[in-house]
Amino acid sequence: MVPIRVFAGAALALAVLALSGCSSHWGCTDRTAERGEAGVRVQVVETSGRPLGVTAEVVDWRLEPHPQVPSEGHQIHFHYRFDGAEETSGPAVDACAVDKERVTLMCRTIHSSDAWPEPDGARTGDGWLTVEHPEQVAEVLLIPNDQSSDRRSCEQDSKDGGGLHPPEPASEGDQL
Repeated sequence: MVPIRVFAGAALALAVLALSGCSSHWGCTDRTAERGEAGVRVQVVETSGRPLGVTAEVVDWRLEPHPQVPSEGHQIHFHYRFDGAEETSGPAVDACAVDKERVTLMCRTIHSSDAWPEPDGARTGDGWLTVEHPEQVAEVLLIPNDQSSDRRSCEQDSKDGGGLHPPEPASEGDQL
């Protein structure tokens, strides 16, 4: 016969595990934020949609051969600027080459922490986008959602994962 104290101890241990989130991911949910309106100049927003106090802007862009692989023909070379971003842990946004209908041809994430500091406090950088038909590019746009936040899902980490995640990056063919 098993003493009643063993049952009581086992029940208490199970209750502690359940309340701590270690037993399963019953209380963990994954949600995806809405994608913000893309533009040449955007206010960067966190997953809840609140502005971070950082502005990101495509300063200019042009078609030209990449200096390291000129044989691949013209690519999109763009310059960008972040105003209000911290030096080491600032936001990241998606930069996308789009056609005249604002259909995505190619995107990549740019990080403010990878840009160079300017005397006025801004951070500037440049990047390249390789598209199959560069002559179709009408603009380079930024999606305002901060992509630098943690993307751990409930499945990956039932205790600390989950919650509201940035939207998935735009794919070729997405309308911005």
